[in-house]
Amino acid sequence: MTRADLDKQPTDVRRMFDAVARRYDLTNDVLSLGQDRRWRTEVVAAVAPQPGELVLDLAAGTGTSSEPFAEAGATVVPCDFSLGMLRVGKSARPALPFTAGDGTRLPFADATFDAVTISFGLRNIVDPLAGLAELRRVTKPGGRLVVCEFSHPTNAPFRKVYLEYLMKALPAIARAVSSSPDAYVYLAESIRAWPDQEGLARLIREAGWTRPQWRNLSGGIVALHRATA
Repeated sequence: MTRADLDKQPTDVRRMFDAVARRYDLTNDVLSLGQDRRWRTEVVAAVAPQPGELVLDLAAGTGTSSEPFAEAGATVVPCDFSLGMLRVGKSARPALPFTAGDGTRLPFADATFDAVTISFGLRNIVDPLAGLAELRRVTKPGGRLVVCEFSHPTNAPFRKVYLEYLMKALPAIARAVSSSPDAYVYLAESIRAWPDQEGLARLIREAGWTRPQWRNLSGGIVALHRATA
């Protein structure tokens, strides 16, 4: 993946992630009230990495989500389209093989990985269906997909409160802790517009994966989708 390839990404989105990279992990921890740590634990458990397996962590950002896979004995490849994120990640975690890549044109051969995962990044791929199909391409037959993404709270009153927080409180809190708070207005809007749990399962199936299923976390604020190649 060359710099020219990355420049084909939606420039505003890529620049946004470059801008938030320096304090990205801290901001996520504050905005999620620490829930992001639990969500990462759930992702690792769902992937169930085994020693010697090769795992792709797409939209890995600074590599916080990738470290647990390496600790479990798997070889993990953190991949992201933001060069700013990759620079921050490589500085903090030099042992990880950070790779620049576009989610719709991954720089890997067919049937390379035993498992592929993406957390809170599918929304930011310009064509999520193409991104899911590309993840399918690079996964070995019988390999696993785990998608952790914001979703729709299942309780209607709670959903209303959550949306109020998302559109009003989240940007305000981000202004206090983020290196680029305006980016979180975009992120809030993208979360609100994202499909619900069943809608994402249909998208996964359409991309060629089999047996998609999901489990709600934090009352449906986040959903963990799994499928098989």
